[in-house]
Amino acid sequence: MRTRKWLRKAGRSAFRCIRWCILLGFCILLYAQLIEPDWIEINSLRMTLPNLAAEFNGYRIVQISDIHRDRWMSPQRLQRIVRLVNQQKPDLVAITGDLVTRNLSKLIPSLTDSLAKFTPKDQTVAVLGNHDYENDTPAIIKAIKQSNIVYLGNDIYTLKRGGAMLHIAGVDDVQMGKSRLDLVMQKLPNAGAAILLAHEPDFAITSSATGRFDLQLSGHSHGGQIRLPFITPPILPPFARQYFLGKYQVVKMFLYTNRGLGMTGLHLRFFARPEITVFTLVAPN
Repeated sequence: MRTRKWLRKAGRSAFRCIRWCILLGFCILLYAQLIEPDWIEINSLRMTLPNLAAEFNGYRIVQISDIHRDRWMSPQRLQRIVRLVNQQKPDLVAITGDLVTRNLSKLIPSLTDSLAKFTPKDQTVAVLGNHDYENDTPAIIKAIKQSNIVYLGNDIYTLKRGGAMLHIAGVDDVQMGKSRLDLVMQKLPNAGAAILLAHEPDFAITSSATGRFDLQLSGHSHGGQIRLPFITPPILPPFARQYFLGKYQVVKMFLYTNRGLGMTGLHLRFFARPEITVFTLVAPN
């Protein structure tokens, strides 16, 4: 008799536990689908670059990555991102790839209306990502240029303050075999701090070996997009499995991996809020 009562009590407890687990799971799903994807974090960092000239002390670079224009990343969402970026009063805006999700070429023309509204003091620059190469790539490059954005596909853009220089370099997508660091190095002067835009963060292993770059800015990983506390994200793309989130030092070069703004696959974010990163560059004393 006591055994039957214990079993009934245990059964009721198990049922309550299952019910609460289902409710919790449903709440987590709603949060990951409806709240976190639109909960953009403005992440501000001060970065001391060893080769930065005093003339560029306090220079502000705002990085965004992985816009992934698709049906979810609507023109309205993209325009909100542009407003948030402009509110940071950037000297330069850096876009580190994946402007459009793969196989959505029909959405490329809509980029220009938003991207043309960035208002940095100096310039907006951009490189492409793997999704951009799984689209109509020439159309994306055309949209970038029509938005008055400098396309840095294996190229450099040099800022000058008097005789001081700050170089912004970019490599084309690593995963798609388009990167030509050798061409970048040929164009890069020996003097002046240099910042590299590379969509895939693990390229830092290669770029840091040159000893020429002070900082690499990357994206690609989405910070894992769906993360569990205290463990490595269960799904990470190629070339973003070693340096998938935040700030690192690779040899003597700093690396920052931005969590991006859009999504792929399941349109969910969990413990990986979309990010706009504001870098204030600091010259050595």
